[in-house]
Amino acid sequence: MEILTSMAIIVVTTIFILLSFALYLTIRIFTGKSRNDKRYTPVHATIFDLFFHSHKLYDYETEIARTKPTFRFLSPGQSEIFTADPRNVEHILKTRFHNYSKGPVGTVNLADLLGHGIFAVDGEKWKQQRKLVSFEFSTRVLRNFSYSVFRTSASKLVGFIAEFALSGKSFDFQDMLMKCTLDSIFKVGFGVELGCLDGFSKEGEEFMKAFDEGNGATSSRVTDPFWKLKCFLNIGSESRLKKSIAIIDKFVYSLITTKRKELSKEQNTDILSKFLLESEKDPENMNDKYLRDIILNVMVAGKDTTAASLSWFLYMLCKNPLVQEKIVQEIRDVTSSHEKTTDVNGFIESVTEEALAQMQYLHAALSETMRLYPPVPEHMRCAENDDVLPDGHRVSKGDNIYYISYAMGRMTYIWGQDAEEFKPERWLKDGAGPRICIGKDFAYRQMKIVSMALLHFFRFKMADENSKVSYKKMLTLHVDGGLHLCAIPRTST
Repeated sequence: MEILTSMAIIVVTTIFILLSFALYLTIRIFTGKSRNDKRYTPVHATIFDLFFHSHKLYDYETEIARTKPTFRFLSPGQSEIFTADPRNVEHILKTRFHNYSKGPVGTVNLADLLGHGIFAVDGEKWKQQRKLVSFEFSTRVLRNFSYSVFRTSASKLVGFIAEFALSGKSFDFQDMLMKCTLDSIFKVGFGVELGCLDGFSKEGEEFMKAFDEGNGATSSRVTDPFWKLKCFLNIGSESRLKKSIAIIDKFVYSLITTKRKELSKEQNTDILSKFLLESEKDPENMNDKYLRDIILNVMVAGKDTTAASLSWFLYMLCKNPLVQEKIVQEIRDVTSSHEKTTDVNGFIESVTEEALAQMQYLHAALSETMRLYPPVPEHMRCAENDDVLPDGHRVSKGDNIYYISYAMGRMTYIWGQDAEEFKPERWLKDGAGPRICIGKDFAYRQMKIVSMALLHFFRFKMADENSKVSYKKMLTLHVDGGLHLCAIPRTST
């Protein structure tokens, strides 16, 4: 009886705490947000509404943006403003760049996973990392090194898909790409042969799964008003995040230790080695934790965005076979190859930098894919001071403002009545202003090399033509449940 009484008290107390917390949030939400002031963006709902629509968040935001390009959700501490108006985006990213930071909410949301890496910080730390990374991306040594790595990865990927093509079996293209791009970024970024695609690294695969789990759990913080309570109680998504970070940290700190030992033994062309050398000048601030954060941020840029974009690209080509064939013809014209070419290494050798530069239709098709399925579907900034957006709406100091890349790619007032159609003849630029993507050319180079190799040797189609493909809510736009394809050989590879 005493046990039952104790359990009842615990249950009642827990319910009371949750209800009290919800009441507290509700009171905070409706306090001092200028709800009826027409100078501010119109209020659509509260943060709870985002929570209830989190499984289809970007489509939900897109539907609102069709009639209200800029709108607002109320939350306990500040207003959450969302915009699909390109004038506002330019204002935030370029015109008034210094008034919009990651802010305390963005920093706290990302801190456990990405720490003080370039995607999670502002100010001097952001400038320092950007300066060093942008310099490395601009060097001829890294360019040549990455080019060699990407061609090797593409050749290996052709070999794996050839086995499925000959057997007639379907495969998860996204999973294969995630492993391939993880191998590539570890080689280029950290000078390590990981071997995930080959199945040689069980630790690498565990790290990849943990990082993807952490990515999803971190993303859920944006719409979950209860995430701090979950974190305190160590339950749900926050419990999964904690377990994932333990696996991530063990793997990354081991990598840093190994690289430090190797630093003086050989010539290093990878990005991590450059940061390790830099850390020797300032060991107090550039400690192992800081290097860990840099590694994970580089990995987000090098693995997730590229693999996700290529997955959506192949999906769009399966849905638009005429575009797929048009790209194949461009590949043959540019490389002077023909459909009977069976030598994979010989074909890869023909994919020169000059050839990549001539692949204009492929470039456009990749850009068109990212218009409809941007690698990062929405971005958050925080107003450092009161401001007025170009559309006339006021922003208060401390307000969070999100520009919705996913919605912007679907707005008829930006792209015309055919906004939802896949037309490679138009394309969307990746970023603008001081935070423009410094790895943009790097990413396009890898995507083009992989695309040319795969499309030259195979025709792709959906494993199930009737399957519905959707996204998984993460910091980056992954295909939910993977992308299951069939490959048909174009040659006798």
